[in-house]
Amino acid sequence: MKHQARKRFGQNFLQDHRIIADIIDYIQLGEGEHWVEIGPGLGALTEPLLGHDITLDVVELDRDLVSYLTGRFSHLQNFNIHAADALAFDFSTIMNQGKKTRIIGNLPYNISTPLIFHLLSYADQISDMHFMLQKEVVNRLCAEPGSKAYGRLSVMVHYHCSAGLLFEVPPESFDPAPKVDSAIVRLQPHDTLPYPVENIDTLNKVVSQAFSQRRKTIRNSLRDIITEHSLENLGIDPGLRAESLSLQNFVDISNIHKR
Repeated sequence: MKHQARKRFGQNFLQDHRIIADIIDYIQLGEGEHWVEIGPGLGALTEPLLGHDITLDVVELDRDLVSYLTGRFSHLQNFNIHAADALAFDFSTIMNQGKKTRIIGNLPYNISTPLIFHLLSYADQISDMHFMLQKEVVNRLCAEPGSKAYGRLSVMVHYHCSAGLLFEVPPESFDPAPKVDSAIVRLQPHDTLPYPVENIDTLNKVVSQAFSQRRKTIRNSLRDIITEHSLENLGIDPGLRAESLSLQNFVDISNIHKR
C-alpha cells in the first residue's frame, strides 16, 4: 500500500527490518498473552506480532489505515482492530480480567506524553509497555533526580513504573525520516507501589507546581502547599530545587499536604 504519511497524525512509519527484529527479540513474547498495539501504521510490527500465539488488539485513528489493516489481517482469529483515538480510548474495554495486558506502539511524538499519562490510569491491568518515542522523551522518562531531564514526567511515571531505555533508533529507520532521534523504552508497572500516595491528584499537583517553577527553591515554589518547618520535619532541605527531590520526597510532601 502506498500511503502518504499525514503530518496531523504525526505519522512516521517504521521500515527498518533489523530494528523490527530487534524489537521482537527484546519484548520476548509469551504464549497466550494479550497485546495491544497503538498506532500500528502499515503493520510493520503488527505482522511479526501476529506470527506468535497471542491475541492482538490494535488501536488506529487513521481511517485509511484502518481499512488497509482490516483487509490485510482480519482473516486472522487473533487480530482485532479498533478505529479510535488512543487518547480517548477506554482500554479497560479490551483488557481481560485476571490477565494483564502488554502494550506496544510507535507513538506519534505530538501525543506521546499525554498518551502515556492516559495509559498510566490502567497501570494495574498492564504487565509492561514498550514504546518507540523521541529520544528526548525517553531520556525524561528514565531520568533520575539531579539530572536536567528529570521533571514531572519522570516523577509521575516512576510512581507507577520502572523505566529503562532499550536501544536507540536512527531517523533513517522511518519513512518519512523524522528530524529527531528515537529510542525504545520499556515501562513496567510496579506490582506493589514503592511509595504509595494517599491521593494521586495531590501528588500530580505538587509535582506540577514544583517543576513549573523549577528555578525556584521548593521553599518558594511550594510555599502555599507546605511550610518550611514541615519540609524540615520530613528531612527535606527547603533550599533544594525540584530536580533534587526524589519520588519519596514528593510522595511525603503530598501526604502531608492531604492531611
